[in-house]
Amino acid sequence: MVEFFKAFSWQELFKATTVLFAVIDIVGSVPIIIKLKETSGTLHEVRTSFVSFGIMIGFLILGESILKLFGVSIEAFAVAGAFILFAMALEMILGVRLFRDEMSGKTASIVPLAFPIIAGAGTMTTLVSLKAEFQEINIVLAIIINVIIVYVVLKLTRRIENLLGEGGIAILKKVFGIILLAIAIKLFTTNLQALF
Repeated sequence: MVEFFKAFSWQELFKATTVLFAVIDIVGSVPIIIKLKETSGTLHEVRTSFVSFGIMIGFLILGESILKLFGVSIEAFAVAGAFILFAMALEMILGVRLFRDEMSGKTASIVPLAFPIIAGAGTMTTLVSLKAEFQEINIVLAIIINVIIVYVVLKLTRRIENLLGEGGIAILKKVFGIILLAIAIKLFTTNLQALF
């Protein structure tokens, strides 16, 4: 318990939560969620949230071990992750499509919603990258906060779309795209120095 309080940091928690929120981009995914609801009939918000949480925690715990198995350092992975985040940021800012997600109606709550839309390659890369900078407890709490946000957004998808409108969602996507771009550059420069 004492170790928990020593490792806990409001600043790290805020940064990790913001980074994950920008990468997951659940609000920006509202149009995709609406489309999935239309094709599959219904989405199970609780199941989606739990599966997303499980994937993220699993990769946070085992991600480093998997990397070691392939002889890749966490710094090298963080640098590679910076490129993925950079590409995701370009998608959000410029409106171009660099990643392709396969849509499936029957298991929409898990595939593609929980994986890869919420807990996809970008999220996994970010988690390992965050582990290189922050204490694990702060990342776990950031995951929990983001999963709660995901659940709330899934529950209120229609209301959010009506409230923000197409223009509002587009602006939000651009803003988080710029934040993500800045994070990618910081991640690249910090970990590149650690490599050499």
